Amino acid sequence: MNLRPITDWLPLTMKEVEKRGWKEIDVVLISGDAYVDHPSFGTAVIGRIIEDEGFRVAIVAQPNWKDDLRDFKKFGKPKYFFGVTAGCMDSMVNHYTANKRLRSTDAYTPGGESGFRPDYATSVYTKILKDLYPDVPVLIGGIEASLRRVTHYDYWSDKLMPSILKNSGADMLVYGMGDQPLREMLQLLKKGVPFDSLKTIKQTAFILDENDKLPKNKNWETIELASHEACLEDKLKYAANFKIVEVESNKWQADRIIQKIDERTLVINPPYKTMEEKEIDQSFDLPYTRLPHPKYKKRGAIPAFEMIKFSVNTHRGCFGGCSFCTISAHQGKFIASRSEESIMREVEQVTQNPDFKGYISDIGGPSANMFRMKGKDESICAKCSSPSCIHPVICSNLDTSHTDMTKLYQKIDAHPKVKKAFIGSGIRYDLLVDDLNKNNEDGNHDEYIEQVVTRHVSGRLKVAPEHTSDATLRIMRKPSFKHFHTFKEKYDRIQAKHGLKQQLIPYFISSHPGCEEQDMANLAAETKDMGFQLEQVQDFTPTPMTVATVIYYAGVHPYTLKPVYTAKTRDEKQRQNKFFFWYKKENHDWIRRSLKKAKQPELIEKLLGSESNNATPKQNRVPKWLEEKRKKQRQRK
Repeated sequence: MNLRPITDWLPLTMKEVEKRGWKEIDVVLISGDAYVDHPSFGTAVIGRIIEDEGFRVAIVAQPNWKDDLRDFKKFGKPKYFFGVTAGCMDSMVNHYTANKRLRSTDAYTPGGESGFRPDYATSVYTKILKDLYPDVPVLIGGIEASLRRVTHYDYWSDKLMPSILKNSGADMLVYGMGDQPLREMLQLLKKGVPFDSLKTIKQTAFILDENDKLPKNKNWETIELASHEACLEDKLKYAANFKIVEVESNKWQADRIIQKIDERTLVINPPYKTMEEKEIDQSFDLPYTRLPHPKYKKRGAIPAFEMIKFSVNTHRGCFGGCSFCTISAHQGKFIASRSEESIMREVEQVTQNPDFKGYISDIGGPSANMFRMKGKDESICAKCSSPSCIHPVICSNLDTSHTDMTKLYQKIDAHPKVKKAFIGSGIRYDLLVDDLNKNNEDGNHDEYIEQVVTRHVSGRLKVAPEHTSDATLRIMRKPSFKHFHTFKEKYDRIQAKHGLKQQLIPYFISSHPGCEEQDMANLAAETKDMGFQLEQVQDFTPTPMTVATVIYYAGVHPYTLKPVYTAKTRDEKQRQNKFFFWYKKENHDWIRRSLKKAKQPELIEKLLGSESNNATPKQNRVPKWLEEKRKKQRQRK
């Protein structure tokens, strides 16, 4: 039963506004997600920051865009601006599978119901607001706006689209994690600076009219991309543009980017430097209720909230730079870590939830084991333009010590109300392989993984080797699969030492650029030989602003402009996917025919064996080296 006053949440209705004694709203936020007042939900974070800066803010969550638009009108005209986001996911990824089939559920809606947000939600909401209130500025943000800020390939319409600023008609866009640019913007508005004069705030983008001059900033150099129209005519120009955008997005001292769209100019200001500990603590320490708004009580649970309500986020960012992933494109490659004090305060808050049974579902981040990792000499980082700190090799300047994480886990374990704290988010196993990661000065790799395996695995540990083909892995910006073998041996040794039988769950992607059908057959054979029966496979989905999406559309790698094969048709994708499921009898004839045609009889034997010897392997069976070791121990006895 909820005993908290409704004013503990940001207002969703005029009645809630009146209870606060407000006569006017300064900022109205429009979101494609239901309102969950928790630091894992972007709308809550942005709303709390606006409140923290002294502004009156209200939220319109999942407005009806099909009726008389009363949801968009209920708070009237805000004093400063409307803020618009599609939600925690790109609305098209939220709606459709990799095969472009409509999903039947939405994790960010009460009861998991689908249909509560439109396709291309940011643009739909913004156009409505511009029709209703043409003189009120609209600021867009969130992952959908962030990753569509420049010419981008849209998989669902199968075409290049211009900046979302053009399609939506928004006045300004905040890209990446919006804490820093938003605070600067609000502080300037508070001083009386007009919204249309906020043209030199970092990490923002806007479109200049034909006769407008580029705002002056003596500290910024400016790079011009090929125009949107040039990209439509030449895929290579689009690919070359991407390299510039990715490099500049991951620099401490980046350049401003401009691009012509028709006769107008898109301007993308350089990003902020990664948040310091005090700054990120400030966002996480805001007065969240950590609960969905009470209005949803009768509509059912919100699946995304149920998944994270007993979790704690320790950091933002990811320096992996994987070709298929949008995390570093949105959160940045440099890690912003919270203080231990802030994390422990949140742990205490989690334990106060009346439904808490002693189990924290996740202590982590985009990659769980990157907490407090950064450059040993940050002056080197300041000059770096590489999109990844660990590919093609792990940077010798990267401090990959896991000691702080190990101590943090132990401190959380010692909390009197915590029975178990699990690592639910995936870990970068490659950081724990000494053959690959030479930066193990304090020798903590084994201590960390032993701590995780013995104390923080809820029956299964997720890792993401993604593929077994070195050629495909290079395009993915992932390490050779041989390092996964090494990691698995270490994992098995620790399990045997402690008498544990927890599954190691590897994740793989099919149909990724650079992957051919034979690569998938080899993947199936090698993982079968390791004792894995793969149950879930991710089919590559092209999402805006990733290397892999550029390759999918343009047919070339954006850094070399050399051709790369990609499976694109439904038939090609299904053929690759089928090899994962070699253990299903309905696939056996097809696998035999395909491998005979490819002249790979040895793979038929590996995958299917003879008809009488086609048993499914036991998941994570004991490796040969361990069998030999146990045999010798028995002989000694």
